[in-house]
Parts: sequence; C-alpha cells; structure tokens
Amino acid sequence: MQKAKIAPSILSADFSNLESEVRAVEKAGANMLHIDVMDGHFVDNITFGPSLVRSIRSKTTLPFDVHLMIDPVQMYIKDFAEAGADIISIHLEIKDDLFKAIELIHSLGKKAGIAVNPDTETNKILPFIDIIDQIIIMSVYPGFAGQSFIEGTISKVKEIKDLIRGREIDIEVDGGVSPLCSQDCIDAGCDILVAGSSIFNTDSYELSIKEIIGF
Repeated sequence: MQKAKIAPSILSADFSNLESEVRAVEKAGANMLHIDVMDGHFVDNITFGPSLVRSIRSKTTLPFDVHLMIDPVQMYIKDFAEAGADIISIHLEIKDDLFKAIELIHSLGKKAGIAVNPDTETNKILPFIDIIDQIIIMSVYPGFAGQSFIEGTISKVKEIKDLIRGREIDIEVDGGVSPLCSQDCIDAGCDILVAGSSIFNTDSYELSIKEIIGF
C-alpha cells in the first residue's frame, strides 16, 4: 500500500494557542506544516504574512509547506523564504510571471510548487513540469477552510500522475480531506494530504492523522 505524508493546515488551528497547536500536530505524527497565505485579492479571504511564519519557525522542526494564494506573488517570495518556508507553492492562475517566480524560489534554496484550482485543466501545467518539485491539486475552491471535498479531484490526481511520467514531483491534495476520501486520493497517486478541520476540530490529532493516512 502506498503511504502518504500528512500536512496539517494551520488555517484551522486555534490561533490563540498556535505554538501549542503546532507542537501538538508534530507530536501526533505530522510530516510537514501547511501554511495557507491569502491576500484578499487572488482569493476573497485574508490570512497572514511572513511574520507569522517567522514566529512559529522556532517552535517546530517540521518542514513548512507555504501555499501562496496571492497575486502578484514574486515581490513576496523572498520574505517568506527568509521567514522559514521550505516549500513555496504559487498558483497557476495568477498573472505574475510563473517562470521568474519559480526561478526565484529555487535561487533562494527552496523547493517550488504550483497549485491548480478545481476548474483549471491539468495539461496547463505541462510548461512547468520540469522545473517544479510539487503540484498542489485544489480539492476545494481556494479561499476558505471547512469546504467539502470535490469528488472530481480523484480523476485529476490520476491525470497529473500520468503527466509527470515518473518525475520526482510530489502530488499534494488540498481541501476537504478526511478519512472519507483520503484513501481514494492515495490510491490515485497522491503523495501528500493537506488536512485542516479534520485534524484540528477533533479530540485526538494522532488518531485523526492515522485515520486519514490509513495506518
């Protein structure tokens, strides 16, 4: 059985006790921490900036998977890299120059990813497939936590798995992930599952993580 990594999304954490939440999911078995950055422009919601990333960097050894739902993006990449991001993903749908942004991410010693919205055709990722380390498949419409998983995501994971043709690119599914759909994502070829409310809104983070990744 293929194993998947779990990346709890702090968007669903208790922000009044964020340090404790970060430490708790690390102890519970998280592989990385997913950090959703929203600008109120590319998506309707506004979340947080580099200062929050910096404030929790010393609280955990987990890699920081920073998902930038912002446009323009290039002018902010260095700030997030210096704040402690390990992986920086940008959206395929933005107007900013994706090639320059990806080049900048790599020049700062970070892994680069591209995120794809539910309505975006998977083949639009082909021009970038040799210069990225990760693909985030959005299984909800970006902007808010707590949405329901879009069933068509499973076929999209399979399509992208075929497109990357064995390249060392992680496929990540982000949005509405729970034990009800996680195994289907893994079976389709997903490497990383982002989960927010299905971890942070439960009594046992450890048990919830085990239920999501299937062991």
